[in-house]
Amino acid sequence: MSDISSVKRQLKIKSGVVKRLLKEHRLYQEEADGLKQKGDKLAANGADEWDIKNAWKMHDESNRMVTDVATRLGKATGELRDLVVSAKKVQELAQVEEFLRAEEILEEANA
Repeated sequence: MSDISSVKRQLKIKSGVVKRLLKEHRLYQEEADGLKQKGDKLAANGADEWDIKNAWKMHDESNRMVTDVATRLGKATGELRDLVVSAKKVQELAQVEEFLRAEEILEEANA
């Protein structure tokens, strides 16, 4: 950890990445749940086979996106955690806003 300003910048960037990925994960999960309900509803109402098949394709794509975002979120969270752990060793960073915000986002990601 050479320069405090570069560490602060990295904390801000990595915190933003984790925060964005958390939001994306939540949105894709909601989308997948909604598409599952839509597919079930179409099947229960005896809709056209193409409509049902298309609804399940969309659901599968959303599930793939959930998995992809979860993987990227895990990697980004690990990188942020490593940076926070190494930043804890530097006294000047203990009360810096970027450091405190990074710890908050880590707690949110682990919840």
